[in-house]
Amino acid sequence: MADIPESWKVPPPKAWKLSTPEELVKDVDHRPLSLLGLEKGWMRTAPDVEIKPGMHCHAALPKRLETVDMPNPRQWSAMDEDWKLPRNWKEIILEGFKDRLGRFRSFQLFMDICVRCGACADKCHYFIGSADPKNMPVLRAELLRSIYRKYFTTAGKLLGPIAGARELTLDVLREWWYYLYQCTECRRCSVFCPYGIDTAEITMMGRELTNLLGLNIDWIAAPVAFCYRTGNHMGIQPHAYKDMIEFFLDEIENVTGVRMSPTFNRKGAEILFITPSGDVFGDPGTYTCMGYLMLFHELGLDVTWSTYASEGGNFGFFTSNEMMKRLNAKMYAEAKRLGVKWILGGECGHMWRVINQYMGTMNLDIAEGSKLEEPVSPITGTKFENTKSTKMVHITEFTADLIRHNKLKLDPSRNDHLKVTFHDSCNTSRGMGLFEEPRYIIKNVCNHFYDMPAGTIREQTFCCGGGSGLNAGEDMELRMRGGLPRANAVKYVHEKYGVNKLACICAIDRAVLPNLMEYFVPEVDVTGLHEMVANAMILEGEKEKTVDLRGEPLPGREESE
Repeated sequence: MADIPESWKVPPPKAWKLSTPEELVKDVDHRPLSLLGLEKGWMRTAPDVEIKPGMHCHAALPKRLETVDMPNPRQWSAMDEDWKLPRNWKEIILEGFKDRLGRFRSFQLFMDICVRCGACADKCHYFIGSADPKNMPVLRAELLRSIYRKYFTTAGKLLGPIAGARELTLDVLREWWYYLYQCTECRRCSVFCPYGIDTAEITMMGRELTNLLGLNIDWIAAPVAFCYRTGNHMGIQPHAYKDMIEFFLDEIENVTGVRMSPTFNRKGAEILFITPSGDVFGDPGTYTCMGYLMLFHELGLDVTWSTYASEGGNFGFFTSNEMMKRLNAKMYAEAKRLGVKWILGGECGHMWRVINQYMGTMNLDIAEGSKLEEPVSPITGTKFENTKSTKMVHITEFTADLIRHNKLKLDPSRNDHLKVTFHDSCNTSRGMGLFEEPRYIIKNVCNHFYDMPAGTIREQTFCCGGGSGLNAGEDMELRMRGGLPRANAVKYVHEKYGVNKLACICAIDRAVLPNLMEYFVPEVDVTGLHEMVANAMILEGEKEKTVDLRGEPLPGREESE
């Protein structure tokens, strides 16, 4: 095992609990480092990095890594003095660094072209919420660039710190791990970079390097292992997946009086529907899933669900390019097995960023080999031109098209108890450009919609604070600090317009935002888009509805209930 330096002495874990919102923000100080008494410079502060409880996730369990043949599976904790690294850990990192510089032109480019102008410095939600200078995107990237300069540039080899280069030590590795997992890869910083540097790509490469040593977190490694083994992030077996959907059918029948009969693993269906498993097994996503079922039934859509490729999300995206490719392939393998024409995807974030930004150079051959057709709506006849290569349509695009062609009977007054704002999920906004369709749907299914301030929405949207695998319970302080900018924007529209519902189109958001709202703006609840669509839909043969999918009274119908 690697020797432990004297500077790397981790104190025993302290009892920790989440502070109040007022306590959380009172120590946030964004003044320059020189005014804070931290004048020795960031390159010399690695030994001072304190891995704090509440600000990091649990280490990956060995069985997770073993499932997908990832290196160095062992029991360890970030709070331990000994991370149980192989003795040649440094050589492994540098060889991996060299390999990725050669394979990924963007990585090499992003190592070279940054001029440290600081345009991105105050754009990261984690820096805004923590004031930790190493959460400035430019400085987080410098943690890797400093090593790049030392070992892969002539100036760095000769001049060392003068050229911004430093040695790769265990302290630096510890610093890497801590801050690479304080980045949600949301890409907000890239919007403001005058050189177009995508700092999220640097985080991704950094995480790939730490994964070479088995330095993953369990909130990423577990979903990867489960998805590889059972087809979804929660490790749910096919029969349990089907049972949960059937439970939803009972709930829908109680509310609407209509019994629905979806099919599973049916060969020859026109459409394969794939959604994140969070919509099937986690509130409030479960109500969004009920919305899908109601929509498909009302349309008479020839669609089937898979109990094997039962996951649209892709936590491989937060692990390595190879793992992302491996997990993405399962959807197309299942489409080929079932012989469907095209794939309809649910409300998810990183599923769609992978499909739209990476699949074209990753495993497009799998989509072509599956014999899928260019998607055409069987209801409206619309050809979805943007899906020529992926053969996969986002359900928000699909539903917006239905509404535009007057194919749904909607009563927006059923949502009159809601005053809604919309959170542009990072991966579907910056990664996909899906801005107008969700707003168009909301305005057609409810009567009270209010956007958050410009600069906090659309391509400049703030992150939920718990994406890229950081939505664990043990890093709740990190999540609340990272979610502070989004919560502030929600609080603004709540106080100005009385907003009480935050809509989104990402399963991670539906898992993360309820805690954030409860902490900062408890008067606001979280919903998926298709939950509101379902509540507004008038189904053929429905009974008089008195409650919504959550069992809450519909406005003006309390007495009849």
